[in-house]
Amino acid sequence: MQDIPDIVTSIREAAALTGLTEDTIRYYEKVGLLPYAERKTNGHRQYSKDHILGIIFLTRLKATGMTIEQMKYYRELSEQGPETLSARYAILEEHQRKIQQEISRLNETSEIIAYKLQHYREISEHPDLDDPHCNPTF
Repeated sequence: MQDIPDIVTSIREAAALTGLTEDTIRYYEKVGLLPYAERKTNGHRQYSKDHILGIIFLTRLKATGMTIEQMKYYRELSEQGPETLSARYAILEEHQRKIQQEISRLNETSEIIAYKLQHYREISEHPDLDDPHCNPTF
């Protein structure tokens, strides 16, 4: 992970650090997924290092299939403090279970594709079109 300064002084820099667009950051603030950024006297956004790390964590949750509504609920719990630790733990534990299931499904699909690729290599190297099992369509 790249080095994140203690204070990020523009939404452009925040976007570069998080991989989101400026518009996405604004949208996430608008829908309550992100807390509103602190503002400088000129009205420009300013982010703390923790804010940027929080955004990056949310992007990881989104990339693994968590919905905006689920992420918003998780963030709301986080703002409530340590009394919500068990609820946040349960949310992440369930999400990790879903990720592991998806990884297993993808691994299985990858194995099937590898089998098909090997089958196609064998057909192209030694075609026997009279073989009923030689079906390059599927």
